[in-house]
Amino acid sequence: MTILDTIRGPSDLRELPVEKLPQLAAEIRRAICDEVMKSGGHLAPNLGVVELTIALHYVFDFAWDRLLFDVGHQCYPHKLLTGRQALLKKLRTREGMAGFPETSESPYDLFRVGHAGTAISTAVGMARGDTLTGEGFDPASRPDGRRVVSLIGDASIVNGVAMEGLNGAGTLKRQFLVILNDNGMSISKPQGALAAHFDKLRLSQTYGELKKDAREKLKSMPGGDLVAKAYHRAGDAAKAMISDETGTGWFEHFGLKAVGPVDGHDFPSLIEMLREVKEIDRPIVLHVKTIKGKGYEFAERDSSKFHSPPAFKVDADVETQGCRVELKSDGRSFTAAVGDAMLELMERDAKVVTCTAAMPDGTGISKPLAKFPDRSWDVGICESHALDMMAGLAKTGFKPFLAVYCTFLQRAFDQAFQESALQNLPVRLLLDRAGLVGGDGAVHHGFCDVSLLRTLPGAAIMAAIDEPSLKASMEFMRTYETGLSSVRYPRDTVSSRFTAVACPPFELGKARCLTPHCDVLTGHHAEAAILAFGTPALDALAAAELSGSRNVAVYDARFAKPIDAALVRALCESATPIITIEDHSIVGGFGTAVMECAHTVASTHGLSVPAITTLGLPDRWILQDSRPKQLAEVGIDAAGIANALRDLLAKSSVTEPAVSVPSRARQTR
Repeated sequence: MTILDTIRGPSDLRELPVEKLPQLAAEIRRAICDEVMKSGGHLAPNLGVVELTIALHYVFDFAWDRLLFDVGHQCYPHKLLTGRQALLKKLRTREGMAGFPETSESPYDLFRVGHAGTAISTAVGMARGDTLTGEGFDPASRPDGRRVVSLIGDASIVNGVAMEGLNGAGTLKRQFLVILNDNGMSISKPQGALAAHFDKLRLSQTYGELKKDAREKLKSMPGGDLVAKAYHRAGDAAKAMISDETGTGWFEHFGLKAVGPVDGHDFPSLIEMLREVKEIDRPIVLHVKTIKGKGYEFAERDSSKFHSPPAFKVDADVETQGCRVELKSDGRSFTAAVGDAMLELMERDAKVVTCTAAMPDGTGISKPLAKFPDRSWDVGICESHALDMMAGLAKTGFKPFLAVYCTFLQRAFDQAFQESALQNLPVRLLLDRAGLVGGDGAVHHGFCDVSLLRTLPGAAIMAAIDEPSLKASMEFMRTYETGLSSVRYPRDTVSSRFTAVACPPFELGKARCLTPHCDVLTGHHAEAAILAFGTPALDALAAAELSGSRNVAVYDARFAKPIDAALVRALCESATPIITIEDHSIVGGFGTAVMECAHTVASTHGLSVPAITTLGLPDRWILQDSRPKQLAEVGIDAAGIANALRDLLAKSSVTEPAVSVPSRARQTR
């Protein structure tokens, strides 16, 4: 039996002698790596915080104290230490462990979280709440009170929300600990002036001379003598960073003291330092230096690739130096297609520029960054800044493309409204991982971009079904100057179904018929019409074939704004029942836009609205699982669409047209 097998909760951990903790750390790393090799998931971030997580649970009692994760993709060790070892074997599935903190799994997870920058602000809120209820730690009146700890990375702390959180934290008059996990990496290399400042500190050979000044400053803090002694014993591994000249003195401008860095992989000094800062009754930042991917040579060497890899295998023992690792690949991804398409646009048009927010590999922008470094930027985890910067570039006559995960677009919606759409500036959005994203679950689904963006006047909102249509949409965006534009595409491989067929150019508000033998716009009769937004169009074709009817018209809608009003009018005139499909929320989505258009057309031209069935994501959270299982769950895979189509065809004899929504889309669990 391993040590990990005996850990049913943090209380068991605290029974272990410190000398046993390195063995436990090795077992946790092995367990995580063995599972991620099979399932995929966040590997390098979790490997890097094993000792830090053990030390935190060893010193604090988070059944009572508060631990808040920033981003949350580094929570696997935390979950293994809090009674969830059995869930690891089904990582990122509905039956197993979520890849991010999940409140339904354990009371040790305080927030469902997957976006950077939030931990400090939510921790400030909990600290204030505990103080108001009388439960907060106070060395004099409540020494057994709740302590609050937030864990944030050096790349996340530059996020605007994190800065706002620090500003609020500095006003607290109580214990409040921010752990700055400094591994010199985000998903890729951190960007910006603050990241460069941290790099300077890591390379500095002189900041150790500030130890004396640091000890004097710490002595003025409650518990400071103990911290100073622990700091002194830590030696060169723990250097003071309190000076404005060479250290993280800028934390003091927020009202927080800063201590460190300490070695995040050295249990004795790490535990000793945590025990001392635990007793300080004012806001403090503990700077902890860790290695992303720690413990596995291949993950340390390429922590960007192994940040969140798919399943992979190695050709030798994973601890062998120089081992070869092969990542699982199911085909060419939309992300890879975007990278190549951006290169083509930038080669043809010197006005095209591009940007990403800490996701160069995840969005395909690593290729333009390498080839066009003067026209490509990675701004770090700063989506709002990225969109505003793109608006500034548009104002100076450039053609900016911002590549961003669909789930992170929400962080920049205000900028899309104020600095792009309101100014009629043509900022172009490439929305990767739109719709259901599989194992990352609810925190990462891209389900509300259409409902947000279609409120903006002048916006052109598109979706691609394959690589040719993706390239065609990007070419349309390059020349679209009326306002903001976007194209969405899933975390999936590109289909080859239409590669042998010429892809027609995108025309504003015009759909593409994928069944030319049954196109109502050319006078053909259709028993039903399917209007699909994005890749669900391919499943709609399969569903039409499964239904056994050749008189089903399938359209790649292409645009959620503007809707193809001519097509909708033709369907109203012919009283053709309609099914809309989208990998997006039904609330405010593409189907809603089609219904609004149908009612407007019918009212304007004295027509009746045909029966309209909307398929999409229901008004509930879809938890982690494989993407195919999630699509089946909400009824927008080929089988689900075929069932909806059969139901519609069976009801097609109803003479009184009506708008309907299938019960499956409305159900809740």
